[in-house]
Amino acid sequence: MSCFEEEGSWSLSFSGAGFLGLYHVGVIHCLRERAPRLLRGARRFYGSSSGALAALCLVMDMSTELCCSHLLCLAKQVEQLSLGIFHPAFAPIEHIKQQLQRILPDNIHILASQQLGISMTHWPDGHNLIVTDFASRDEVIQALVCSLYFPFYCGVIPPKFRGERYMDGALSNNLPFAESPCVITVSPFTGTVDICPESTSASMFELNAFNASFQVSTMNFFLGITSLLTPYPEVVAHYCRQGYLDALRFLERRGLTKEPVLCMLVSKEPPAPAAGTRDTGHNRGQKAGLSINWAVPNMLAKDVPNFEQLSPELEAALKNTCMRDPRPWARFRRSRPGRVLTYLLLPCTLPFEYAYFQSRRLVVWLPDVLAGLRWMQGVLRSSALGVCSRTKAQLLGLGSLLLSLSDSHPSPCG
Repeated sequence: MSCFEEEGSWSLSFSGAGFLGLYHVGVIHCLRERAPRLLRGARRFYGSSSGALAALCLVMDMSTELCCSHLLCLAKQVEQLSLGIFHPAFAPIEHIKQQLQRILPDNIHILASQQLGISMTHWPDGHNLIVTDFASRDEVIQALVCSLYFPFYCGVIPPKFRGERYMDGALSNNLPFAESPCVITVSPFTGTVDICPESTSASMFELNAFNASFQVSTMNFFLGITSLLTPYPEVVAHYCRQGYLDALRFLERRGLTKEPVLCMLVSKEPPAPAAGTRDTGHNRGQKAGLSINWAVPNMLAKDVPNFEQLSPELEAALKNTCMRDPRPWARFRRSRPGRVLTYLLLPCTLPFEYAYFQSRRLVVWLPDVLAGLRWMQGVLRSSALGVCSRTKAQLLGLGSLLLSLSDSHPSPCG
């Protein structure tokens, strides 16, 4: 593999995935187990939105169980809310900021400047910015929060980074350096990506948006909905296992691992040697001169009867993090009678919950209230000026058109 011979000549890029970010954890764990050289020798780890959190886990060399725990924590909290992401208690940016403040070491800005790249979208022009140098720990947190902020889904006012407002990096560059032949790209959505689920759809159409390619299929549509509407932890764990299998397929098809694990899972015996064929279907393979062994089969997580035999550490981490609160009251709330009672009491409880959580947000917002109000005033002013200028231009155009018509058709009395 010509592009994987010299250490530091390749990088990894993780796409935005919303609540499916655990897919990246499955990929990372597979690379750690089966091809650790790809991680040790990588020059930089790029990420957008939740992909930036996966890249951060690599920079910090965080264990798989801790990665699963932190990424599943928000999904488990939302599961307890009666209205899910529509509940007034849903505050993803506040939750992630608190988690980052708690787990990031004091020297994270030094580590991040060496290996981390975070994709962000500038407000309001939509230009992309990939930050690779950080002056302090707070700058790392600010950059991650900006890359994760999805307009209106996470709040109204975009967060700041170095005095400018930024939002979700996936809105301008969902997969940083996707066209580079020496960047291994990872995405839970099917498309022309190195590590992604293999498509089972007959659709030949692709949507090129946000510097990423997505196959137009019902599977991708379902994955997009799932990434925004919080799935159950067991569903997220399923996609984590699928990420492991997709990464393993990538390694075996490109000859980066010695054991033919997937073939043995399918046929129960080692496969016959298959001649490598050049990847003529993807430009990435042609640019890098890669030889791909298409005899390696695709494997779905649901078809693996005992995933613990394949990766005991990953399966143990998923089981531990998917465990629910065992206390009696928590079990009652998860039961069907408990859920029914919760929904019946919503007309009484929801107004108080709304007032309580909005008051908490107001208290947190107080230090930045003046800056936020100035920003909203500027947005309203620029919008009003834009509407006035367009209206004025249309009226002037209409007036000139009427004047030209009157000149070309003089009055009979004249």
